[in-house]
Amino acid sequence: MTQALLIIDMQIGFDSPYWGTRNNPNLEKNVKKILEHWRKQSLPVIHIKHCSTEEASSLREDNAGNEFKAECKPLENEIIFKKSVNSAFIGTSLEQHLKENNFHKLTIVGLTTDHCISTTTRMAGNLGFDVTLISDATATFDRAGPNNTHYSADEIHNIHLASLDREFCEVVTTQELIKL
Repeated sequence: MTQALLIIDMQIGFDSPYWGTRNNPNLEKNVKKILEHWRKQSLPVIHIKHCSTEEASSLREDNAGNEFKAECKPLENEIIFKKSVNSAFIGTSLEQHLKENNFHKLTIVGLTTDHCISTTTRMAGNLGFDVTLISDATATFDRAGPNNTHYSADEIHNIHLASLDREFCEVVTTQELIKL
């Protein structure tokens, strides 16, 4: 097997009002659909969990928000890598695991498009992995920018997908991936 599914930061802490308005209300449904498709084919699934070191974060390991969302809880045989920064490759043995198991192709889904998804996708591409990023199985939140600017989650999401596509990965939809 040369391909693996990376599910990044699909944790209930991202349901907190703290994060603000999120785009892609179908995120969980699409991640679940991809996960079921992957498992049906007995393909490897790797879960990435953000374990914040910030005292007040809902994503701290000792907080209920650190738990995986119900739609994508890992099975006993599925590997979990814990990280505390945006990239799933920094401070983990993910790269080593992928190379030892001859995983050359990665399919990436999860949260958030402009942080952990983008950073992990860029690093994976730079490390030589063939990456597919699923546009409707990722999402982000509205952001305030410098000089009192405001960017909607859809704007941020689409800009990041555009900057990643054909440079670090191929961006496709859930339907294109599964070929329904």
